[in-house]
Amino acid sequence: MMNKSRGRGRPPGRTETREQILAVARRRFLTEGYDRVTMRSIAAEAGVDAALISYHFGSKHGLFGAAMELPANPPQILAAVLPGPLEGLPERVVRAVLTVWDDPDRGGALRAFARAALVDDDVARLFREMAEREMIGRIAERLGGADASRRAAVAASQIAGLIFLRYVLCVEPLASMPTDELVAREVPALRAALAGAGTRPRDRRPRP
Repeated sequence: MMNKSRGRGRPPGRTETREQILAVARRRFLTEGYDRVTMRSIAAEAGVDAALISYHFGSKHGLFGAAMELPANPPQILAAVLPGPLEGLPERVVRAVLTVWDDPDRGGALRAFARAALVDDDVARLFREMAEREMIGRIAERLGGADASRRAAVAASQIAGLIFLRYVLCVEPLASMPTDELVAREVPALRAALAGAGTRPRDRRPRP
């Protein structure tokens, strides 16, 4: 007997259904903000099973990136570099940011989104909420220890400053500085921000 449930395997769905989900998600994210929107509520409004959204987009921040038409989703970029020795995290973050934003295809869409955040209050609020939860929150969790959220926020401010000065405002000589030189100049300051005053970053995971 054929199993008609959607419990496992590839859920049925057409391109129109995916586009309908994205349309609902984009409107809800922009009007309600990142925190208040749930995948379940989007599924209900789009008339689909929540499992179908998980299948197509994986997670809430994956849905966010797709709905906002970001070819590279900032939380996913961060998630890819958080694993590994904490001492090397600053360089991994800076190189990942430069690689994505320097890319002609992905960088262009990200620059457009960043510019929109400067002039559109809804986009700015949405980006702020996403950054607080999916970026600063995850960095703080990875750091652990006292003032982790404050250290993560200061580090995020440095990365945001780099992005806006180099890619949105195109301030020289930052805008044309070679990648390796920029990494060498940015990493020490980012490492100091992550470590906090008078300390050095330490990997808190147990060694094998």
